[in-house]
Amino acid sequence: MDKDYVCGEHSDIKEWHQIKATVKLPELDDLTAIMSMLSNNLMIEDYSDIDLKTCYGDLIDESILNADKTVASVSVFLPCEKNYNEAVDFIRGRCAEEGLSARIEVVGVNEEDWANSWKEYYKPLHIGNKIVIVPAWERYEKQEGEVIVTMDPGMAFGTGTHETTRLVIDLLERYTQKGASVLDVGTGSGILAICASKLGAGRCYAYDIDPVAVRVAKDNVESNACDNIVCEQSDLLKSVEMLEGGYDLITANIVADIIIRMTPDVGRFMHENTVLLASGIISERAHDVIGCFEANGFAIVERMEDNGWCALAVKKAR
Repeated sequence: MDKDYVCGEHSDIKEWHQIKATVKLPELDDLTAIMSMLSNNLMIEDYSDIDLKTCYGDLIDESILNADKTVASVSVFLPCEKNYNEAVDFIRGRCAEEGLSARIEVVGVNEEDWANSWKEYYKPLHIGNKIVIVPAWERYEKQEGEVIVTMDPGMAFGTGTHETTRLVIDLLERYTQKGASVLDVGTGSGILAICASKLGAGRCYAYDIDPVAVRVAKDNVESNACDNIVCEQSDLLKSVEMLEGGYDLITANIVADIIIRMTPDVGRFMHENTVLLASGIISERAHDVIGCFEANGFAIVERMEDNGWCALAVKKAR
């Protein structure tokens, strides 16, 4: 792939980062769905259907002839001025939630740059009326009325810069009641549980299927001195602790298909006044998610959108 790449409707030549994820062939459709959440301009590499019996070998690139036919790759291209690490973390987190064992690489960026250079894009971020997300390596002077959340996302998704995270944090400011019990499903870096804690919530339980995310979340919880948060590993709701009477607030910043999958089971963790904040929904899939909620006895009480992403506040229908 050339360094200069014209992507879809973009007519100006500019530099791009190529983020490439590789999975086993049967997982290609699921990976493509995840990558399409970042861009509709994808490059898919699937050589499994090349029939050498009907092709002239000397007309096919040797790298294709020798390619592993049991795997497939999907690449997305982001402008160089964008924070590619946030996209990498997003892909990694969503693949973990879907159970995909993806190998992810940023083409043209060496490992040391990948591990460190993304920090230059991550600065103190104001969300809603109170929350300020401050990178652990940045100095920030707190202003009156602000709620400071210190984050080092490490290798987990959740720095606050992605629309899905901003949407649900904005909702958290309005729906977090003092002393409320909170369940965060797919916690990533722990950012939502920490925000809820700092907004006055009581006991918070944060779960993720990815053990790396759980470790990162625990580190962030400790650095924010939020001793009311418990971080554990769970595949969605399978290992979630059941609170007597249900949780007061549930957050799920995941993807549409996973929200749909957990919807039939989430009601047993809720009481009649519980609010569920669902985010990570690409706007084109909002209708499917809303339909699933309504079919399972829930009502949408609020809907927010930002740059093609949707977040919902949901309660049990009366």
